[in-house]
Amino acid sequence: MKPRLDPLAAAAADLKPMLALSESVHKSGLEPSLIELVKIRASQINGCAYCIHMHTTEARKMGESEEAIYLLDAWRESPLYSDRERAALAWTEALTRVPDTHAPDEDYARLDAHFSDEEKVKLTLLIGVINTWNRIAIGFRAVHPVETIERAAA
Repeated sequence: MKPRLDPLAAAAADLKPMLALSESVHKSGLEPSLIELVKIRASQINGCAYCIHMHTTEARKMGESEEAIYLLDAWRESPLYSDRERAALAWTEALTRVPDTHAPDEDYARLDAHFSDEEKVKLTLLIGVINTWNRIAIGFRAVHPVETIERAAA
């Protein structure tokens, strides 16, 4: 798949607020490993290969286990995730698929049991940010690192 354009090069000033929001979310106080799991799961749902690669690489750097990364799309059936991670992943799926889920009360109740009010807002912002970045990457066909390597070798 051929990239369409580099949005950061084309409209850097317009993306500055998005970059600042992303930075704020990273400094939100949520666990870095939880942030990466949420980013990976949203990227899996949205089908952003570039984003999945980037966030699994980051999760590995933070010491996330290969099993936890590999089984992320089956988190409901895997015993590898804490109750807090499960609540975050359920909320991620609910908000990423909001036209279908309508953010069900069951998922909010799970979230409410494991996150403070401030953390719920921060997590919701994180999910919104990653979903927006996924759409930007998919829309402009961000080049997956493997594609870049293959093009350079050709």
